[in-house]
Amino acid sequence: MKIDVIIPALDEEEALPRVIADLPSSVRRVIVADNGSTDGTARVARAAGAEVVHEAERGYGAACLKALALLSGDPPDVVVFLDGDHSDDPRELTLLTDALEGVDMVLGSRTRGALEQGALTPPQRVGNAIACAGLRVLYGARYSDLGPFRAIRWEALQRLQMRDRNWGWTVEMQIKLAKLGMKHAEIPVSYRVRRAGVSKVSGTIRGSVSAGVKILWLLGRHAR
Repeated sequence: MKIDVIIPALDEEEALPRVIADLPSSVRRVIVADNGSTDGTARVARAAGAEVVHEAERGYGAACLKALALLSGDPPDVVVFLDGDHSDDPRELTLLTDALEGVDMVLGSRTRGALEQGALTPPQRVGNAIACAGLRVLYGARYSDLGPFRAIRWEALQRLQMRDRNWGWTVEMQIKLAKLGMKHAEIPVSYRVRRAGVSKVSGTIRGSVSAGVKILWLLGRHAR
């Protein structure tokens, strides 16, 4: 099974080498989507053996879409998404890919796993609870998290026709999986409070509010 990893990154020079070093040897390619970093993110990524694409438009989804465009020339069987700040544990990647048997996407659930105290902020916890409740009520999809650490089959990802370019990327994927009747599974994963720098979303009031509004908007839009 060909497994490629996409890591959206913004000013992750300190943490990124550790993230890449901790990835299992089963990974074929690592694509770091540099989302406008002002530090040495691109340099350290290349030094660690990753390929780098640059996306000047700020947004998690925009970075992911730019990386996916690079993979389309030689697509993998599975794409794994994870963050570049070392809050996810890359060594757990095989837990997700091993669980893909019979399903289209496996979500690494932070809320069901080894969650360090303070790793999820209060706005993240509230946003997760509301979004997961909405997914259940509107689409009958049972999730415990919107976590970034996830593995999805390439064919499934193409069917989803992902569009969101910022904070709605993860919930858009989960909504579309449910609407298309595709199967998912959840695996408990670790989530660390230790991160280099401040979260680009939950670390600011503006980021938290913007993400929450976008998630609720997507839930309502797709329900219509």
